[in-house]
Amino acid sequence: MLKRRLFLGAGVAGTLACGLAVGHWFNVLGRNTDASMTPQDAHAAALRGDILLIDIRRPDEWAVTGVGEGASPLDMRRPDFIEALSGLAGNDKARPVALICARGVRSRHLAADLAQAGFVNIVDVPEGMLGSGAGPGWIGRSLPVIRTP
Repeated sequence: MLKRRLFLGAGVAGTLACGLAVGHWFNVLGRNTDASMTPQDAHAAALRGDILLIDIRRPDEWAVTGVGEGASPLDMRRPDFIEALSGLAGNDKARPVALICARGVRSRHLAADLAQAGFVNIVDVPEGMLGSGAGPGWIGRSLPVIRTP
């Protein structure tokens, strides 16, 4: 009886841990807030030149979905990411920069890192390209994409 309870307890704990990991990866708790932008708002603001929209995903991800129209692809894993971003922003750390990734997890974490690096106007797009708890995402909203070579 004790072995069965331990096994069941381990199964429940494993399922819970797996659910939490999947929930984190898919950002099921993501929300649009006053400090974030929806994909539609980010797209419109980028086309107007009001923000610098940066797609921080990997090149293989850009190849699969394309890059949102108006966004600049900049792989967040680059060792010179902050310098490259500064260059795109015209060396203006007060310029509004919106970050988008697949589901809003990486962009949320990177926004905090960029604030520590002196960027003062970083905005997250928590729906990401593929959707999250915040909404269906860029692709799900049928916003235009540019295919990468």
